[in-house]
Amino acid sequence: MKTEERTRYNDKELLEFKVLINKKLEDARKELNSLQEVITNSDDHGTDDTAVSIKLMEDGSDSLAKEEASALAIRQKKFIEQLENALIRIENKTYGICRVTGKLIPKERLRAVPHTTQSIEAKNNQYKD
Repeated sequence: MKTEERTRYNDKELLEFKVLINKKLEDARKELNSLQEVITNSDDHGTDDTAVSIKLMEDGSDSLAKEEASALAIRQKKFIEQLENALIRIENKTYGICRVTGKLIPKERLRAVPHTTQSIEAKNNQYKD
């Protein structure tokens, strides 16, 4: 084990994170597209509803589903933006450096939350103040 403290991840390590983030980005974009389809989906159910009460219940249900999908889409867009920012940090070779402590964020944390900019230590201290 090295006695000196590392200040950044090497290019090979950064490439590993880049692959991970690109996969998560691909999945997140697919999820966002699915959510956007729910939001913009027409009210056509493929059947001719003749009963007004059934139509009203479906309209209420559709509105709720669209509201939920819209809230999820907003969160997904933010997640995508955070992942894209992580890719920029990889290109700048600043990825994995805690913005609070300046120390390297452990690989385990980055694998679990690849868009993070804070170590667990910094995150925990944030809630103590």
